[in-house]
Order: sequence, then C-alpha cells, then structure tokens
Amino acid sequence: MTTPLPPTAMNIVAGAASTSLKTVLITGVSRGLGKALALELASRGHTVIGCSRSPEKLSALQTELASASDGRSNADKHIFMNVDVRSNRSVEELARAVVEKKAIPDIIVNNAGTINGNNKLWEVPEDEFDTVIDTNIKGTANVLRNFIPVMIENKHGIIVNMSSGWGRSAAAQVAPYCASKWAVEGLTRSVAKELPPGIAVVALNPGVINTDMLQSCFGTSASLYPTPESWAPRAATLILHLTVADNGAPLTV
Repeated sequence: MTTPLPPTAMNIVAGAASTSLKTVLITGVSRGLGKALALELASRGHTVIGCSRSPEKLSALQTELASASDGRSNADKHIFMNVDVRSNRSVEELARAVVEKKAIPDIIVNNAGTINGNNKLWEVPEDEFDTVIDTNIKGTANVLRNFIPVMIENKHGIIVNMSSGWGRSAAAQVAPYCASKWAVEGLTRSVAKELPPGIAVVALNPGVINTDMLQSCFGTSASLYPTPESWAPRAATLILHLTVADNGAPLTV
C-alpha cells in the first residue's frame, strides 16, 4: 500500500514545467536563509522585496541580486527597505511603500528571526528574552497585520511563516526560541482559519541548516549540516508551488 503524498508534494510532482513569475517579500533578507532564498528566486526571474535592519548588508545584497538577475526582466524591479519587524510602524511603512509602487507580493516569507544564547531559562537576561519574542512572534504578527489586508484586496496571496523543528519539539538551553516558534505554529494555524478564499498561510520548518543561529547553538558541529545556499533551491521550489490547498499546513523543506 502506498502512502499518499501530502498536498505540497503533490503540487510539486504535478506542477507545471515552469512557474509564473512572482513578487516575493522576504523579511530578514540580509543574511542566512533569507539572503540565500532571495538570490535563488532572483536567479529564476522572480522579483524580490527585501527588508532587514542592516542597511549596509541590504545595499550589498541589492548589488548581488542585480548580478543574479542580469539579463532578466526582473533586474531593476527588486525593492529593499530598512525595516525593523519588531516595530508595527516600520512594517506599516513597508506595506505603504509596496502599495504605492504597485508591487503587491504574491508570496510573503516571514523569515526574520533570532535566538537566545544557550542558557537555562532563568539565566536568560530579560532583554534577550524580549528580543526573541519581539522578533519571532510580534515581528511575524506585524507583517500579517499589515499585509493580509493588502492580499485580501488583491484577492490572492501565500504567506510562509518560518518555523523550526524546535517549534514542534523542545530542547534545553533555547527555551525562549522554542516558545517563540511554537507560538508561530499556533498563530499560523489560527490565522489560517480566518483567511478568506484565495489567501493561504503555512508554517515552514526549514530543517537544520548551517546558519549563524545554528552555530550559536551547535558551535563547530553546525558545519556538519547543509549551507543556506544548498538549501535555497529546494526551499524555493517548495514555496513557489504552494497553493491555497496548503492553508494551515505545518510543512518541512
């Protein structure tokens, strides 16, 4: 007896040979998974709207994306803004800007995130705990608050909230991070029940990838895991093939 494929797997297997070009908003785009995904999407001809709190890294990435898009119709369409997702006002300004530029995203990847330094919960400083919660939970909610109405008006859109294996399990020393990603999973499933037809939201576990955050937890053993650059092609393909049928699903790259 064969095991039925999950909706996303069926979409990818049965998907068209080529995906229509999309406009994709990625938060936390200046490094790690966000940067690798942006470069992969740009190289496929898709338009990237990127934001982060690092203007210098954004400027450098803009140059890289222009190179990745060389000769393609998206070469001069990418948009970058210095945004702090922890601030609703900052995200609101981003939403206003993309509407004014008529660059409504087809897909949003809520990627911005941070982790606490390895420590027992009662030894994690209050400000460090707050930064994890404010970035990973409130940052995600701020993007949803400001962009779901835009997608509803546009009558379509896919939202990917980046979760973690630690949003579905637990580990010592990273309780604030685990709590934040469990919250992302619950938030995603709840919002999925509120969305009108044509809009979908999923929680996506990227898998264990050798990023700065993993290095902060695993140290040198992080190098045993795949790089963001090797992860990005698989992630991009999965994300580009998501449909409203995936609404509310907890997925994994």
